[in-house]
Amino acid sequence: MNQFPEFDARPVAFFDFDGTLTTGDSLMPFLKFVVGTPIYYAKLALLSPVLGAYYAKLLRNDIAKQIVLKQYLGGYHIDELFTLGERFSEEVIPTMLRPEGMERLRWHQDQGHECVLVSASMNVYLKSWAKRERFSEVICTALEVGKEGHVSGKFQGKNCHGDEKVRRIIISKLNSKRLTYAYGDSKGDLPMLKLVDHGFVFEKGCSSVFSI
Repeated sequence: MNQFPEFDARPVAFFDFDGTLTTGDSLMPFLKFVVGTPIYYAKLALLSPVLGAYYAKLLRNDIAKQIVLKQYLGGYHIDELFTLGERFSEEVIPTMLRPEGMERLRWHQDQGHECVLVSASMNVYLKSWAKRERFSEVICTALEVGKEGHVSGKFQGKNCHGDEKVRRIIISKLNSKRLTYAYGDSKGDLPMLKLVDHGFVFEKGCSSVFSI
């Protein structure tokens, strides 16, 4: 008889990042950190038609995001971005954390549950932060890397948002044969929250969390 289980019997908790573990968006602060304040706002002005079309729902999230990434990060070497991402995760992210979200993370960790970060945010800064915060896995959006190691702003694969979160969780089999939890704060998290046994939504602007 095999004494070792064929799957991890521990409960697993899936956490969104922006707005769930932080008080807001992390991508734009990261881009500002990379290029500096003057260049950040100069490029933001150039991108105003794109952002306007996105907020007016005339441009898909993934398309708008790649245009923004190309404007700010196109031409950077991936190693430089990971180095800057590690600094960003150490210097900036701690100032952005949402207390009630981090409290739920710590509770699951204290119970011995596996914790997985599932986010549309970028791998170049999430990986190092997640490692320090003791996440076992990171499922997120990654930058496509060219032959010489430079990025264009395009994604490697799809933007990890909405149904894509569910697809990647299922492929990973991290939700297989175990009790599952998930936390999010937006419509883009609902597919993930509906996938699990216990899904929770953090309300924007307050400390309330609701079960769905």
